[in-house]
Amino acid sequence: MKWSRFIYRIRYSLAAAAFATFANQGSAQTPNSAWPALLDQEQIVDRMQKHDRVQMETLGSYRALRHYAVEYHGFFKTLTARMEVEICYDASSGKSFRIVSESGSHTLCEKVLRRAVDSEKEASLNRGATALTRANYKFRSAGSETLNGRPAYILDVEPITPSKFLYRGRIWVDGIDFAVARMEVQPGKNPSFWISRTVIHHRNADTGSFWLPQQNRSETKVRIGGTAVLTIDYGTYRIVLRQSRPVVSELR
Repeated sequence: MKWSRFIYRIRYSLAAAAFATFANQGSAQTPNSAWPALLDQEQIVDRMQKHDRVQMETLGSYRALRHYAVEYHGFFKTLTARMEVEICYDASSGKSFRIVSESGSHTLCEKVLRRAVDSEKEASLNRGATALTRANYKFRSAGSETLNGRPAYILDVEPITPSKFLYRGRIWVDGIDFAVARMEVQPGKNPSFWISRTVIHHRNADTGSFWLPQQNRSETKVRIGGTAVLTIDYGTYRIVLRQSRPVVSELR
């Protein structure tokens, strides 16, 4: 398979790892490691969706400098590329992106990293079609555990309609704030026969005001051609509450 065709095959799977549904959880509360009353599946989903609505109504805007990196390991070559992207979110106008710098393989920058940014732009235009709601997903309880010192409910999720912007797998819902804290998922739709599997590891963090993305790592295995790994470090958020002064939140 030609190199350009290989990149074409993997780019959609990697781009799916960066879609906007990972960034929508509600405002935080005081941490408490003690378990609250155990809830059933329907109650968990209800509170998770309510939490999402609260954040949307409260978050005015934010800025952050993201760090994208991709590594391709093939039979005969290894290529890498990096990109820094400034993202601006505004509740009234949505998301905008500005590429600040890029380095490494030109092909990976153009065909993977820029495509990942474009994919999130596309997904953000119709949030209702990508949101973690009953309209888009089936949910099944998979137990509970302690995550980062806090109680968490575990849910298995399955998209109702296959889509590159939806996913299937497992999510961890914070048992206090009901924000999605962690995801171990795969794209809801395989973009190509040549992609054997893509696994996405995603973490959200409590910034003190909101739960926002912290890191995303997706690993794509190609049937003939090797492995590509895309990592997104979401950086430091400068958050503005609606009708409030800016709050600087450190994720690291």
